Amino acid sequence: MAMRTDVAIIGGGIMGSALAYWLTRLAPRLAVAVVERDPGYRQASSALSAASIRQQFTTPLNIRISQASLEFLRGVGATLAVGDEPASISVHEAGYLCLADEEGAPRLRLAHGVQRAHGADVLLLEPAAMAARFPWLATAGLALASYGQSGEGWFDGYALLAAFSRKARAQGAQYLRGEVVAIERAGGRLVALGLADGTRLACGVAVNAAGPWARAVARLAGIELPVFARRRTVFVISTRARLEGLPLLVDPSGFWIRPEGAQFIGGLAPRADPDDLPLEPDYASFEEELWPALAARIPAFEEARLERAWAGYYEINVFDHNAIIGPHPSLPNLYFVNGFSGHGLQQAAAVGRGLAELIVEGRYRSLDLSPLGFERLLENRPLHEGNVIG
Repeated sequence: MAMRTDVAIIGGGIMGSALAYWLTRLAPRLAVAVVERDPGYRQASSALSAASIRQQFTTPLNIRISQASLEFLRGVGATLAVGDEPASISVHEAGYLCLADEEGAPRLRLAHGVQRAHGADVLLLEPAAMAARFPWLATAGLALASYGQSGEGWFDGYALLAAFSRKARAQGAQYLRGEVVAIERAGGRLVALGLADGTRLACGVAVNAAGPWARAVARLAGIELPVFARRRTVFVISTRARLEGLPLLVDPSGFWIRPEGAQFIGGLAPRADPDDLPLEPDYASFEEELWPALAARIPAFEEARLERAWAGYYEINVFDHNAIIGPHPSLPNLYFVNGFSGHGLQQAAAVGRGLAELIVEGRYRSLDLSPLGFERLLENRPLHEGNVIG
């Protein structure tokens, strides 16, 4: 079967659906097709994420992207409403608390200076101030903390994905169930995608929004992409103790924890981090690593109970832990939006808009994302993000 579209988006997760929304909003007559092999999103990072948003980055551009996305999330009910039904994503602005020991304190101070210079409402706390504000916190071994007083927290990531997808469809985007297995080129340009069922999807522009599978898609075009799927386990934990005012806490040992309704969710970066592991939770790491560190930092978790767990992929850009956004110089109508290294869901609204502007108008208008272009990889100019969590 042969089909034709103006823009073909490979991947209907948060990036693909946010882009489809913005394309059909900015250019209503544009034909947009989203190709998704897992329409139930059983393995999608968007659906399996802890869905948090912060401004505590070390790169000014990441701070600005998250600020723009937060502004969108605050008004998402009306913006992504379909008919009389508003979108609801349950935004909780309860903050991030990033802890540092003596070794990490200078980096935290340096990052704080960058954040404050770009308008982030972030406060530095010495151990005595930590203990006064968060009495459930054990401050032994801590030298400094950075606390986001506003503009940080968490939301329902799957609800945001569903809202973007539903609104994009309402605006005319077409979602196709299928897997891209071939990229057809002619005259230095991409001309069509080949799907596993034999469909040839001709297109003027294609976008790689395949998340953890983006490297395999790029290879279909003969392009190497330094983006790898790294498994992360999220644990659902309960305790009878009340922990008033617990934000999303990031410990120097590498774990994070935050409230989730009457329970808590948490995780940690694994010591060994191979690529493409099966999406099965690493239960052993809870007993061996997370629980001991968590109970030492927050004694109320000494009697914690593991309720359940799930696993999802981070799409890690091993080059510099920042996103790769925009066209490839050797194939100018193949665009990339990959490698967010754990902070893609929180940045999708602003990135989707920026990339849609670039495709439709030929330039970034709302926010200049050009420093995240593919050229920096080819020219070995990394733009390192120093605050990657998990």
